[in-house]
Amino acid sequence: MSTNSTLARLIKTGHHNRTKSLRRLLLLAAEPKSSHHALSLFQLMPYPRTFDWNILIRAHAHFSPSTSISLFSTMRLNGVIPDHFTLPFVLKACASLRIEKGLHSLVLKLGFCNDTFVQNAMISFYGSCGSVDRALKVFDESPAKDLVSWSSMIACYVNNAFEYEALALFQKMQLTDSIKPDEIMLITLLSAIRSLGDLELGKWVHKFIERKAFELSVRLGTALIEMYSRCASIDDSIKVFDEMPVRNIFTWSALINGLAVHGRTRKAVELFYKMKENGFQPDFVTFNGVLVACSHGGLIEEGFRVFNSIKNEYNMEPKLEQYGCMVDLLGRAGLLYEAFELVNRMPADPSPIIWRTLLGACVNHKNLLLAEKVGEKLQEVDPSHDGDYVLLSNVYGGKDKWVEKERVLNLMGENRISKRPGYSLITMGSVVEKFIAGDDSHPQSEEIKTFLASLIERLRVVGYSPVKSIVLFDVEEEEKEHNLMYHSEKMAVAFALLKFKDNRTIRVMKNIRICCDCHSFIKHVSNAFNREIIIRDRNRFHHFSKGSCSCRDYCSAAEEELESPLSHPFAFSAEGELLCRSRSLTPLSTRRTETTMLNFPSVSFLRFASNIPWSPCFRRGR
Repeated sequence: MSTNSTLARLIKTGHHNRTKSLRRLLLLAAEPKSSHHALSLFQLMPYPRTFDWNILIRAHAHFSPSTSISLFSTMRLNGVIPDHFTLPFVLKACASLRIEKGLHSLVLKLGFCNDTFVQNAMISFYGSCGSVDRALKVFDESPAKDLVSWSSMIACYVNNAFEYEALALFQKMQLTDSIKPDEIMLITLLSAIRSLGDLELGKWVHKFIERKAFELSVRLGTALIEMYSRCASIDDSIKVFDEMPVRNIFTWSALINGLAVHGRTRKAVELFYKMKENGFQPDFVTFNGVLVACSHGGLIEEGFRVFNSIKNEYNMEPKLEQYGCMVDLLGRAGLLYEAFELVNRMPADPSPIIWRTLLGACVNHKNLLLAEKVGEKLQEVDPSHDGDYVLLSNVYGGKDKWVEKERVLNLMGENRISKRPGYSLITMGSVVEKFIAGDDSHPQSEEIKTFLASLIERLRVVGYSPVKSIVLFDVEEEEKEHNLMYHSEKMAVAFALLKFKDNRTIRVMKNIRICCDCHSFIKHVSNAFNREIIIRDRNRFHHFSKGSCSCRDYCSAAEEELESPLSHPFAFSAEGELLCRSRSLTPLSTRRTETTMLNFPSVSFLRFASNIPWSPCFRRGR
């Protein structure tokens, strides 16, 4: 029965003035779609109590926080005293609007400073506002911490990129026998480890889950799949997926995306079709994963087929992001003019990330003419991005046009844009080592540089040649090679070879994309030393083994130029659809989402066996 019909019945029977009947109806009407009915019912109450105000404040805190705060103010003006349920709803509304001033003093004034329910809400409130220090102060001063208190503080740390502090607090919580973690807390911890990319910590938490006999639920299993994928262990992701008794669309999507960024492109596509056979309807996240797999694997026709199914099979309208993924697919294949034409025919204005994707493809394929056009577009839509200047300068360097390259870099200086410093991280035993290009602050920097110099000479014999076009300035050849020698990922790999005497996999995290020269260097290292090396950069994972890479050498691919759009295998229909000539003019489109910056740690932890506490330990470069 609807709210309107119920109210009409109350009026007809003469019960509409009875507070008890109205309160029951108010509870039913306190939903987003019935909020106006809830307000009307509330106005019929002659003397609403705190409970009645709480119903309205809670209902509006989710979808109309300003109304919730207004109701709270009116409640106080009417002399109604709030209780320990009222304030958490108000704090939630204030967190949505990032209103922080005066709330803590109000809690103290109303006498709820020792109420655990209110304190937990305060921790979440400060965490949502980014005030981690204040959240920690409330947590430390709480006399009776329950599971929600610990979980809220851990979530506060994770949501504000203090991942290791969250893990340390979890370890501290284990020393209190009365508090046991729940599934939500473990998922939060896995999210922290996923951002850090620390495989050993991830395995520690996974073993903890197994030791405490947690059920491998859909949410927990999906979190483990994502964690292992981000920690460069996609085989463990597959293992967790196979062990899960129940899966949903998020589980399938997580593994498809993981396989895609790890270069297992055909496996990702196969899993996509297997998911459909199991009765799951893909969403845009799923489509994104499989289209990225097609892009990274050069599966152009498969990309057409998957994209076409978005509209033809599922009646979903392609968005700007899908077109961006098509640009990536065509750009990687060297079909630059088709990609450029597709960008110009998009139904909405292309975002900077789409132009940037095309610029990267132009640089990779050394198409100077098109790179300049795309660079002009980027200057119009996003003139302050440092990577665009570096990419354009690289294509000039690849053509030995050092005057033009210097002009681009000078323009970067005139606009006061600085290049982000690249750094690499590698875990050595219990310490995370940080390397910055050319940095001498590491205690073993001289030993590492000496070994690296000898290693490069050794690799020259088997075919390694420095890619000098990415050097920023026109200097002597010897100086160019010197500038390339001490890139952070080379330093990290050289350090690992010095310290890891066994055949363990070398895992390095990098905050920006790996350069072409380092990519070539690490390929040769993997072959010369018969080692598997995994580099996690801002875009994907590069698995180096026996002289090859899972990215199919995209960052160092295609020496030939594509200066004229002749003999293109694609065309556009009269309606603007991209067509594939090789497949009877099949309509084509795709998707891409913006690449987000991976979160890298600023501190790390000394880790021992899973039952021994951690302590902070981090060796930093300058």
